Amino acid sequence: MQTSRAYRIVPISTTFLQRARQTERDDQDQVIERVIAIGGEPCRDTLRRAVAGEELILASYSPFTIAGPYKEFGPVFISANQNELPIDVLNLSDLVTQQYLGTQFVLRAYSAHERIVDARLTSPDQCESDLQALLSLDEVQFVLVRFAAYGCYACRIERRY
Repeated sequence: MQTSRAYRIVPISTTFLQRARQTERDDQDQVIERVIAIGGEPCRDTLRRAVAGEELILASYSPFTIAGPYKEFGPVFISANQNELPIDVLNLSDLVTQQYLGTQFVLRAYSAHERIVDARLTSPDQCESDLQALLSLDEVQFVLVRFAAYGCYACRIERRY
């Protein structure tokens, strides 16, 4: 986990990573898939884009912990190398600079009960101010960053207390 002044970027759950790598099962108790990267796949554990030829795991993941209508599952790539550490990400702008998120992405703000409070389609130039606006809402507990085109989970941002 990395910290910044008002929030912290949280890579994918270590419990999920251990299960996927050690038992080869995902969040839906399905067998994971091992794939060789073509290059550019977003690695959710290291918060970077994959290099061509790298071994990856493709698995179903849910960033939610509470049962209900917002609990969803989606495909994620993670590094098959469990010794690899996340890139040093201090703020949302770092993910933009490192080209992890692309030119447009979505910020979805959620309450402690994992209900959507608000959302923004944002860009590299606007992302920090959009994120601060969402975090300024009292009911917002965390924000999920999603890739715009496919809607897939990119990372979690938590309010820093």
